[in-house]
Amino acid sequence: MPASFEDRCRAAKCRVSGVQGLVPILDLGDMPHADGLLTREALSRPEPKWPLELAFSPESKLVQITETVDPTILFGADYPYFSSFSDAWLKHCRDNAVNLIKSRHLNKSSFVVELASNDGYMLKNFVEAGIPVQGIDPAPGPAAAATKIGVPTICDFFTLDMAKRMAKEGKRADVVIGNNVMAHVADTNGFVQGIREILKDDGTTSIEAPYVKDMIEHGEFDTIYHQHLCYFSVLSADYLFRRNGLFLNHVEWLPTHGGSLRYYAGRRENVQDSVKRMLAEERDLGMDKPGYYRGFATMVKNLGLTMRSILADIKRQGKSIAAYGAAAKGAIMLNYLGADTRQIDFVVDKNIHKQGRHMPGVHIPILAPEELVKRQPDYCLILPWNFKDEIMQQQAEYRRKGGRFIVPVPTPVIV
Repeated sequence: MPASFEDRCRAAKCRVSGVQGLVPILDLGDMPHADGLLTREALSRPEPKWPLELAFSPESKLVQITETVDPTILFGADYPYFSSFSDAWLKHCRDNAVNLIKSRHLNKSSFVVELASNDGYMLKNFVEAGIPVQGIDPAPGPAAAATKIGVPTICDFFTLDMAKRMAKEGKRADVVIGNNVMAHVADTNGFVQGIREILKDDGTTSIEAPYVKDMIEHGEFDTIYHQHLCYFSVLSADYLFRRNGLFLNHVEWLPTHGGSLRYYAGRRENVQDSVKRMLAEERDLGMDKPGYYRGFATMVKNLGLTMRSILADIKRQGKSIAAYGAAAKGAIMLNYLGADTRQIDFVVDKNIHKQGRHMPGVHIPILAPEELVKRQPDYCLILPWNFKDEIMQQQAEYRRKGGRFIVPVPTPVIV
């Protein structure tokens, strides 16, 4: 008899503390690689799926998934994510870069390293200011795009060994940036140890990661996928940094990705009120105990029931539905809902590298955004709901011609 979700959690170890025995939170079943967009030829081949289960570590207070998929599968040659296709994200990162240059007094004698630097969208802001940079990213397509725009990029995974080599060569950074990467790394401790190696004594990190509090309280289950191994609170991030020789000195809440935190950590301890306040708030909410996370599975189940009902009602009326955004969260949403080509006619996406492919698991074709107005489906499901304002503004003509949007999270609504 196969092991139950509870049994698998009891056998699993915390990714940070190494202590065995996790508390189950949510079982989403077997899911495909959320960024594994398929060519037409691949549709007839077997598609790998893995358990997608969320659990809590009482020792480190970390929320994590139990399964680790080979990172070369998740971030290999076919990795389709290019940051530069979202205007809102580009502005967010430019504002961050400008702030770092000003607050850290960065100049041509400084050195900035970005981990998971993608297509150079962030580092180009420093290059334009004459500040030396180094990008590190394992995906060949985005890394090549970064190099092409003048952002020097190492196409490889950032590891402790790489960090030691860089430090030995004198490549130590004033700022180490990591936007939405810390949660992706299987060797979480080694990743932070590597950051410590390349950070100058007075340097700082600028690390962004989705905030587990927002995910839990707003039912953002579609941010759970195999690339996201960890879901951090300030409690668990503080534990992680201290365990590996860094101090979490400042933290900021951000509205990006449905709610994120930006962590500033360094070799020197200088803990600001922002950290003390959020640690206290999280303890008051009970985020250091399993009980805080117990209602999440029910919330997700209810959201799924509501969304399936909305889609079924629309189809019963003989109306058509498309979707916007072939993002990883979209793949999880569609697979969880069981929404395939019988419900969703097509998905549109601005990223030319995704067009012509099909969504993993559900095999819905991905087209250019112009098709939304050209084909004018009655409804459009916004899959990257965290960019809903940008998307609705961009698709004003579709709306003017009578199209309506479905926003699934935090509460499904038709607008």
